Amino acid sequence: MLNRKTSMTRKISLVALALATFAASTTSLPAAQLSSDARAAIPHDVQQMVVIDYRIMQNSPAAMALRGQVMPPELKSLEDALRNSGLNESHDVDQLAFILYRAGNDSEDVRTVGIAQGQFPVDEVIASFRKQKVKATQVRTTRIYPLGNTGMSVAFLDQSTMVFGALSAVHKALDVRDGLSPSLLSNGPVMDTMKSVDAEPLWSVLDQKGTQTMMKQVLGEASQVADFETVKKRLVASSYSMNFQHGVRFDMSVDTGDSFAAATVSSLLNAAILYKKMSGTETDKAALSETEIRSNSGRLEVHFSASNEQFTTLLKSPMFASMVH
Repeated sequence: MLNRKTSMTRKISLVALALATFAASTTSLPAAQLSSDARAAIPHDVQQMVVIDYRIMQNSPAAMALRGQVMPPELKSLEDALRNSGLNESHDVDQLAFILYRAGNDSEDVRTVGIAQGQFPVDEVIASFRKQKVKATQVRTTRIYPLGNTGMSVAFLDQSTMVFGALSAVHKALDVRDGLSPSLLSNGPVMDTMKSVDAEPLWSVLDQKGTQTMMKQVLGEASQVADFETVKKRLVASSYSMNFQHGVRFDMSVDTGDSFAAATVSSLLNAAILYKKMSGTETDKAALSETEIRSNSGRLEVHFSASNEQFTTLLKSPMFASMVH
């Protein structure tokens, strides 16, 4: 399992981006919103959430091919294990959510849990587990089943909601659902941030710690200057979304709390992009030229748009390859 907070945050963001990329040709895109049951099982101390409308990928063979290229091995193992248990992820899964949350009082102890929504043949899957003599862990009224040698486990909250991840992460989600630990529903800042993006087919929200980590990665060498250290603590929260109805559109918003901090980070990010333009390929330069960065009343806003063909070309560029690897 991936257990480093920085690498997991980076991988989750990249996987979300890649999963959505070639789906731009789809015409009907339902919103990837989480149900109340799913939200009630998410731990309170969320660092980042990425929610994807899984049905988007099924409409494009290219999307599935790219997904296979960049998806972490852990998730591939999960799918294989679930498929062997009788679950067809191509037809049964509607939405996938990946959640990074802090465990206990240690802000550096970040763990991951996944939630899938759809219509699951729960009785058939459990019958398959029993046939294979899979030994379950009983947590009150719910059983957690190990998924072969993947190191992952799964529990069904109901016919339409499934939790997966390390055994401890699934156990934590059940504690949250049963009211033994606080849930996302009582996390006002994250819930407020979600409101602006959760109607999109792909969206993500990050808390203060997640936002600081993300911005440091995005800025690269520019994050080493003193100005970033000055404003870093003022990065309150952030969100991004992608929409594919007219080409590809990416929108990101970072809440800084005041206009000075937003303007400073905007200047740093523009400097980082200028550096990339000088050192990148012609494809990279063309893509970066389509990126708009501005500060707006205490918020840093980033907008990127491209045609399907332009974005497909960008994915083949060395810049994108270096991000994935």
